[in-house]
Amino acid sequence: MTLCRYWRLDRHPEGNTEFARFLSLHEEQCPALAAGEVRIAVEWLSMDAGTRMWMSPRTDGYQPPLPLGAKMVGLVLGRVIASADPAYPEGALVRGFGQWANVATVVPALTGLEIVDETVADPRQHFGALGMNAWTAYVGVKEVAAVQPGEWLAVSAAAGATGSLACQVGRNLGARVIGIAGGAEKCRYLTEELGVEIAIDYRGEDVEARLAQVTGGVNAFFDNVGGPILDAVLPNMAHYGRVAVCGMIAGYDTDAPLPGPARFDQVLMRRLRIEGFFIPDFLERGAEFMPQLRAWLDAGTLAVRFDETQGLENVLAAYERMLTGRSTGKVVVRL
Repeated sequence: MTLCRYWRLDRHPEGNTEFARFLSLHEEQCPALAAGEVRIAVEWLSMDAGTRMWMSPRTDGYQPPLPLGAKMVGLVLGRVIASADPAYPEGALVRGFGQWANVATVVPALTGLEIVDETVADPRQHFGALGMNAWTAYVGVKEVAAVQPGEWLAVSAAAGATGSLACQVGRNLGARVIGIAGGAEKCRYLTEELGVEIAIDYRGEDVEARLAQVTGGVNAFFDNVGGPILDAVLPNMAHYGRVAVCGMIAGYDTDAPLPGPARFDQVLMRRLRIEGFFIPDFLERGAEFMPQLRAWLDAGTLAVRFDETQGLENVLAAYERMLTGRSTGKVVVRL
């Protein structure tokens, strides 16, 4: 039988550090597959901020909370090693929601499992320019925020996985991009590597004051963060601007609901449209997004910087680095 090593959620975390107090590493012999299940030898794990909400006991989130004692869940990329579903043969390279484990067992219909293209030179791109972060960026910028050529697009958490991709999608669609990130090094990354026109360091600059200098105001805002950053952007939006909300990182480290924007009156004053969206709602459209994303990747106009950690035992360190803003680009763990 196959030995499975996995991270288990023991307690609801407090904050975004010291995750070893709340999760523990275990191992077990994998049981026989049930009908319809697929077993994957995991090669890569994706670290995603949204999974922090799953560790919370909140029942009003976008996903039911994981029960204590459950295996921690996240996106995995690996090879099928056993299958009770003929659509997923042994040896296929697949991506989907599995467990933080060296061996993941999934039900394809419930986990978004799909066979991915092996002609991609760097398999990490299935978590990068061809992955769900890219789908989020593409849907959020092109459809939800409905960015048009020449408009100003602002992006929060712009040096992170989804934010950096949103900046590039906006640039590729002809927008003038404003990236909001933490630290001078990240801001240099935005302007020098991603083609962002204006980079704002929220740690060292007054975001609201910088945005007030944008002629005509911000037409579209791709928001990963919420909280004070959203409050800084709202009064600087152009009339009839659009806000696409895909994340609330500012509130993931607490079990309490995130307070509403202090500048919410600007929604009326500037006739704004604010829409939240959740990429698992778009999974069936993945094949529709891929030709454009692959074309941009192959042309070098959709690039991802990877922050890679080696080893299942180091997952928590990588996860903490991602959540506390000490990483740039896409955080992955190689098994």
